[in-house]
Amino acid sequence: MMHGMQTWPGRSYPLGATFDGAGTNFALYSSVAERVELCLIGDDGTEKRVPLGETDADVWHVYLPGVGPGTRYGYRVHGPYDPASGHRCNPAKLLLDPYAKALDGDIDGDESLFSYRFDDPSAATKPGAPSDLDSAGHTLTSVVVNPFFDWGHDRPPATPYHESVIYEAHVKGMTMRHPGVPEELRGTYAGLAHPAVVDHLLSLGVTAVELMPVHQFVTDPSLLPRGLTNYWGYNTIGFFAPHNGYAGYGRRGEQVMEFKAMVKALHEAGIEVILDVVYNHTAEGNHMGPTLSFRGIDNAAYYRLVDGDEAHYFDTTGTGNSLLMRSPSVLQLIMDSLRYWVEEMHVDGFRFDLAATLARQFHEVDRLSAFFDIVHQDPVVSQVKLIAEPWDLGDGGYQVGGFPSLWTEWNGRYRDTVRDFWRGEPATLPEFASRLTGSSDLYEHSGRKPIASINFVTAHDGFTLADLTAYDQKHNAANGEGNKDGESHNRSWNCGVEGPTDDPEVNRLRARQRRNLLVTLLLSQGVPMLSHGDEVGRTQEGNNNAYCQDNELTWMDWDLDDERAALLDFARRAVRLRRDHPILHRRRFFEGRVVSDGGGANPSASALPDIEWLDLTGAQMDATDWQQRYARTVAVFLNGDAIPEKDSRGEPIVDDSFLLLLNAHSEDLDFTLPPGTYGERWTVVLDTDGNAEPGSGLDAGEVLSVCGRSVVVLTRPSGVRR
Repeated sequence: MMHGMQTWPGRSYPLGATFDGAGTNFALYSSVAERVELCLIGDDGTEKRVPLGETDADVWHVYLPGVGPGTRYGYRVHGPYDPASGHRCNPAKLLLDPYAKALDGDIDGDESLFSYRFDDPSAATKPGAPSDLDSAGHTLTSVVVNPFFDWGHDRPPATPYHESVIYEAHVKGMTMRHPGVPEELRGTYAGLAHPAVVDHLLSLGVTAVELMPVHQFVTDPSLLPRGLTNYWGYNTIGFFAPHNGYAGYGRRGEQVMEFKAMVKALHEAGIEVILDVVYNHTAEGNHMGPTLSFRGIDNAAYYRLVDGDEAHYFDTTGTGNSLLMRSPSVLQLIMDSLRYWVEEMHVDGFRFDLAATLARQFHEVDRLSAFFDIVHQDPVVSQVKLIAEPWDLGDGGYQVGGFPSLWTEWNGRYRDTVRDFWRGEPATLPEFASRLTGSSDLYEHSGRKPIASINFVTAHDGFTLADLTAYDQKHNAANGEGNKDGESHNRSWNCGVEGPTDDPEVNRLRARQRRNLLVTLLLSQGVPMLSHGDEVGRTQEGNNNAYCQDNELTWMDWDLDDERAALLDFARRAVRLRRDHPILHRRRFFEGRVVSDGGGANPSASALPDIEWLDLTGAQMDATDWQQRYARTVAVFLNGDAIPEKDSRGEPIVDDSFLLLLNAHSEDLDFTLPPGTYGERWTVVLDTDGNAEPGSGLDAGEVLSVCGRSVVVLTRPSGVRR
């Protein structure tokens, strides 16, 4: 105990370290601890221990007057070390506070981080005596933070889902090479909030950034000997702490202020902040992983263990462990964390990594599990954007379309179908039509709307948009795993040559394919998500699993040549077109019939359905057209006069009508525009090939040659006879 230090009993709530202006309350949950020591870490690394003498409902607590922000601390938990019974307490390990608001330092892979001796040959199968090597100096430390921040008039942008354009971004990768960001701020929260980056997002039309993990994470010990790091961040150890590696102004709590300032700046620009969160597992891995926090505090309360073999972990995540989703302490941890990020850090939503694991209260994925119950009834968390990655690696883990109301989902079937359609796979047109119109086959049965579908063609995991059109095979040798890691079935097409080429025809085709994929994404019903850098042709040189590449392979290159600048201009125009036209982001599914409920305001359009599928002759598609395996072309009429929705003032929404001409065939094909009942005069607004000049007009029944593998988008003003 620190001599001369005054200690008060403190409170059991809230958990974590809470500074009140005069001192700090420390509270730690452990149902198995026999004794708990709070360790205050000096600047010189010396450690002073304070026993937590009070316990209420398995929460150990103490209040220390005069202890304030910047103080580093950890815990030593004395209790049973009996892996066969699921207990792994070891006071030789300095443990992180699960509720720490900031963390300092990193792990270095030292043997002392592990609760077994490396020279114990039986450690992998039958745990022996615990290692008594002290992990202090080799692990992170928790930090007391100042909770006070001047938010001013900060308000969440609260962009409706159907008007959202999400941009998946990496804090470091977005800013490390940006010439407009000061060098000392590159790779940081402050760098992401810099006007140069914000201006890019605004010019693109982004309404929300979905940040890849910013909860404190660590590098997997297996990567350290290879000189690699965990770049993506899906290895969380602190669910309340902003990752200290992205801090530009300090790691002793300053990262909290910097993160808040970033959120405030993005909100001022009208951009929401969504966090990619990893509540399905932690960085402690399987039974051979390090003891950093949860494992040494109350292993059986936090982790799902194998029934009848509690020395091992039940894993549906592929990372070695899964959190125990029926444990009250786990559910409280997750909900406390979510509320903290909304209420204290002002974030606007969450994307839940491997969310199917969160629904595994027992073995199966259960959409009625306790996790969904507590989220839905929570007055704070239920009101922000909730996005599920609707799968995991366990039995029955692929759950696209299976999440309850209130949730939206990364639509993996959208990604796969759109890729297949544009690379020329046969018999994909019927499913492509469903994906283009919001995937009603996946979501309508549960009463959800098109916004339930987060549409994406690429994401952090897999090829970038540029690589999707340049590689048939993954090229992951740099990861040091013999090119065995990463997905092997990418639904990609290299357009005839693997990797970079000087062939102008191949490069033109690749550029057209990128525009095809972008325009399909942005004109589909649902919520589009762009992967950072796709708008400027970012490449990872064929690496489709760059989780460990923290270098120029993954960082955005902002030095644009003419081709990449042209792609950016096209992306901006496509986003703007979507934003300006309600018909392209409806709140309800198309019905494929005449809509006569009064929503549309143009009586002359009442004889036309809200959507019509047309063949090359301009006639309605019939069953035979849909069933042809070689069918790779379609024209889609979107009736802007038949939108059964009203605006915020209660007025009927009326929009221009659109005609999408999609040709995924390799050859140029002639499309005959439909008869005058659909529109007497059409105007080209987008063309992925460039042959049809934007602004040029065509009459009803006129023939337009559409380049092989390209899209032409035409529009006419509201009203049929124009």
